[in-house]
Amino acid sequence: MTRRENAHTKTPMKKSETENGPVFDLQAFFPYQVRVFYSDVTSALSAVYQRDYGMMPAEWRTMAILGAAETGLQATEIVSRSSMDKVVVSRAVKRMEERGYLKRSTHLEDGRSFLLQLSDEGRAVYEDLGPKLLAVERRMLSGLSEDDIYGFLAIAQRIRDNLSDIGEAQDDTG
Repeated sequence: MTRRENAHTKTPMKKSETENGPVFDLQAFFPYQVRVFYSDVTSALSAVYQRDYGMMPAEWRTMAILGAAETGLQATEIVSRSSMDKVVVSRAVKRMEERGYLKRSTHLEDGRSFLLQLSDEGRAVYEDLGPKLLAVERRMLSGLSEDDIYGFLAIAQRIRDNLSDIGEAQDDTG
């Protein structure tokens, strides 16, 4: 039996079993614990950009992607870099344009599409938020060694690789 930590009480838990096999326990279910972890991390970060600029997570992610880009990006590129749905990106872009954080220009190579870039105001917001969010990250990671962080990221990548294998296996059977 593996020991797990309860996402709410932070006490060690054992997986329960009966003579018919394992008992489903949401609190001990790894995907649920990851969801709770994700929610906690997102909340810590969003507290900053929501408080300071009234932004939603999708808007910040879009801003961060555009802020790091050397040139304008198409919305489809933001979708692929962000793991957000195209509808979510579209709504974020619309809200950011309304607030003056983005500028849109015609894509010279493909006149049917647009390139998105941060406006001067959007760039100022990005540059203001970056250090604040890095400070939150430092607090999140305090007490962890570089090896701890590397190990966590390596495990996360192995899990993602396993998920990729599951998707490929399902494609083969479908």
